[in-house]
Amino acid sequence: MGSASQTASQTQPPVTPPALAEHSRFVQRIRRRYADELALLPSGLPRRDTVTALVATLRERGRTLASALRVARHLVLERLAVLDVERGCAMEDVTLAMTELAEATLDLALAQAIADQSVRHGLPRSEAGGDIEFWVVGMGKLGARELNVSSDIDLVYVYEEDGQTDGAVPISAHEFFAQVARGLYTLIGDTTDDGFVFRVDLMLRPNGNSGPPVVSLAMLEDYLQIQGREWERFAWLKSRVVAPRASVSNGRALPLRDIINSFVYRKYLDYGVFEGLRQLHRKVRDEAQRRAAGRPERANDVKLSRGGIREIEFIVQLLQVVRGGQFPEMRTRSTLKALSRLAASGLMKPESATRLGEAYVFLRRVEHRIQFLDDQQTHLLPTGDGDLNWIARSLGLACNADACELLDRLGEMREFVALEFDALLHDGRDSASPSGNGGCKSCGGTPPPLDSEAFAEKLPPELAERVRHLCALPKVQALREESKARLTRLIARAAQAAQRGDCTMEAATRFVDWVEPLLRRESYLALLVERAEVQQRLLRLLGLARWPMRYLMRHPGVIDELADERLLHSRFDAAEFAAELEARHEAWERSGQADPEALLDTLRRAHHAEVFRTLVRDVESHITVEQVADELSALADATLARTLAWAWKHLKQAHRPEPRFAVIAYGKLGGKELGYGSDLDVVFLYDDEDERAAEVYGAFTRKLIGWLTLRT
Repeated sequence: MGSASQTASQTQPPVTPPALAEHSRFVQRIRRRYADELALLPSGLPRRDTVTALVATLRERGRTLASALRVARHLVLERLAVLDVERGCAMEDVTLAMTELAEATLDLALAQAIADQSVRHGLPRSEAGGDIEFWVVGMGKLGARELNVSSDIDLVYVYEEDGQTDGAVPISAHEFFAQVARGLYTLIGDTTDDGFVFRVDLMLRPNGNSGPPVVSLAMLEDYLQIQGREWERFAWLKSRVVAPRASVSNGRALPLRDIINSFVYRKYLDYGVFEGLRQLHRKVRDEAQRRAAGRPERANDVKLSRGGIREIEFIVQLLQVVRGGQFPEMRTRSTLKALSRLAASGLMKPESATRLGEAYVFLRRVEHRIQFLDDQQTHLLPTGDGDLNWIARSLGLACNADACELLDRLGEMREFVALEFDALLHDGRDSASPSGNGGCKSCGGTPPPLDSEAFAEKLPPELAERVRHLCALPKVQALREESKARLTRLIARAAQAAQRGDCTMEAATRFVDWVEPLLRRESYLALLVERAEVQQRLLRLLGLARWPMRYLMRHPGVIDELADERLLHSRFDAAEFAAELEARHEAWERSGQADPEALLDTLRRAHHAEVFRTLVRDVESHITVEQVADELSALADATLARTLAWAWKHLKQAHRPEPRFAVIAYGKLGGKELGYGSDLDVVFLYDDEDERAAEVYGAFTRKLIGWLTLRT
């Protein structure tokens, strides 16, 4: 009996002990040094108010503010290590707790720094005698509420306006706030016997380390408008005021938000930003390779290596910056929320967004465990077997001398991320074929200059003649070299497509005719260069009929719709159309930009895009003539309904929540027989006994007609 029991026990796999937070050398140090203080932090996830109360308690026990802030930070990190490693706390909760730790400590430190300076100098006052606010702007992961457990904090200091202090020794507002910034760093960033609260990085301020530590709102606006570089748009995308807390809610920082939004987002589809992100990515990649040279262990950087956290963030931020100017619902600082919104809008396949989200969470959880080990700002996997095994076990994975599930999972996740990143940011190369030339041997490599005879000789005769005519035009000769290079590549692609039989030669020549009026709108050239599949679909469409070319000449912005694979396989849905527009309206309101111009542009773009989608389905013979009329009529109804609702909301004379007003359609719209070029024959009626009704609805009707007919 004993022998059988022994045999059974020998065949069972060894039980893997659970990972405990105490493996962390950092946690061990905190438990030894601050054993008496650990109980001061209430149970559960530490939040902002918990941190503020903890600092107050530590000060009551005799610690200075600087010491109390540092001890509070250590106690919070020890708690998060337990919650994350032993209890499987959600990654989003850990990053939220770290973000609120930063917000709470910055708020307390800022108040102290201002109080210290005001003793001698008083407080800054504007020329009108009002107080001047000072804002601590959180960038990067702090701004996005995604702070990791041993992160530095990227800050920019901005004050409201210039002025003078009102104390015994008056100084300028700039000098005052520069001294406040130094005091803030002492309280937060200096390393003392109790350590530090956060490492502080001011590199993202205007002009970096060569610029002043603090800038006025006017100085920041001038810098961003005149000197702001493409990569800085990505840096400011996640920015927000994190301290003082009162400034977050009192609305005085809204002008800062407006300045940042106008810098980060353009009013057009900004595909020209692709090259800016490529340059930024090359810098990050080159730096990672430089650091890893001769040290292979540095190649396992979960943030900066190929397929790491940074590439997921680049994917998301690129698509947000490209489209966020026209589609404000794309704007969010959260990486995971942005992935969901990109999938919902058709900019990313849902399965890709899901897998990128899973990879992001997994990589961030690994990153946290790396940093829990020694409280170091590192993203490199440890090389010691004990640490690697601990990280694996804390994630429910095994890692031993024979196999390591952690490394296998990391490799799988990073390979998927890298493929998605390369597909989006393919260094500007055509991705239609491995050789990058679409299979055209005669057109391989970098094409000769657009206006050279060598380039014309590579083209079919009919297309070459069109290109020679194009090159003779003054507006083509005046193009920037970058734009000429883009145009050259687009024409070469069209020639290759015709030679492969992917489109007709007539489509290729129509493409040249279509692109000519758009040469000064370089964003469209950039769009087509970056989205080769859009140009391929456009060429096919141009080969089917002339009407798409005429429509695209009038409304070139709709070509981006060709990137959405759902275009041919869906039908117009009025309820979905209304819901998308309402979500866009709410997003404009959140950003403080829900002005009539933005709303008019939103309605027009949405209407043009839907007409184009119907047109494509029509030309491709996916719908009948009757279905075309049904879709265009339903679109007109839905557009009128949204215009009615928005115009009333923005009517100064509106005297009730909803108008007692009707739009009566007759003619082709009344019969639901609308065509592509049809006018809307409508009559406006109101039924309201209010004594101001005639005046109010007269103004409303004029506004409606203006919104429906005004060209922008």
